[in-house]
Amino acid sequence: MEITVRHAPSFAVARASLASGESVKAESGAMMATSDGVHIEAKMTGGLVKSLRRSMLGGESLYITSYTAPAEGGWVDVAAHLPGDIVVRDVQPDRGLFISRGSWLCSEQSIDLDTKWGGFKSMFGGEGGFLVRASGQGHVILSCYGALDIITLAPGERLVLDSGHMVAYDEGVEFTLRRAAAGRTIQSMKSGEGWVFEFTGPGDVMTQTRNPDALIGWLTTVLPFSRA
Repeated sequence: MEITVRHAPSFAVARASLASGESVKAESGAMMATSDGVHIEAKMTGGLVKSLRRSMLGGESLYITSYTAPAEGGWVDVAAHLPGDIVVRDVQPDRGLFISRGSWLCSEQSIDLDTKWGGFKSMFGGEGGFLVRASGQGHVILSCYGALDIITLAPGERLVLDSGHMVAYDEGVEFTLRRAAAGRTIQSMKSGEGWVFEFTGPGDVMTQTRNPDALIGWLTTVLPFSRA
């Protein structure tokens, strides 16, 4: 499978070019277009329990859609709901990828998606305590809100990141959760920030320049039903 990204970084679209009989799986509703003859099938990958866990705890859809190319091959275009960039990551058997809620867009059939407990630190950071873990070998396509940055951390190097701006990070990167400002909670409130993740390398951390939760918070203050 070959992947090309166009219209980046503001309105990115990823195209998965498939050989004869090759398949790709995508988040429900992510498909924008396909070439003629591509077979589409939605199913609960990994069984009922695993699908429910990924949907209810990991923030992804219950059903994953598979696209299979006909004999002459084909392509599938996928795009995220929010405007922003797309990144293609290679997952290896010895290096998985932890993905924040709603950031997984598409991946090869060889990639396994499961929900892993990220600890209370991720729950208070806005991830609900659970993260999606991609494992196996192959390409994973991630989307973000706004532009995407990839920060490579050396062993022991640290990064402080607002919890709403996390997209994904390599397995092996450690993180803790703390208040944005030193001292009591009131200091964080005065600074306009809340909780932040402190990542420690080695590995890559993927970030987004916009915060989806901030968008939701703003919309609730201006939409008519919020003032009813």
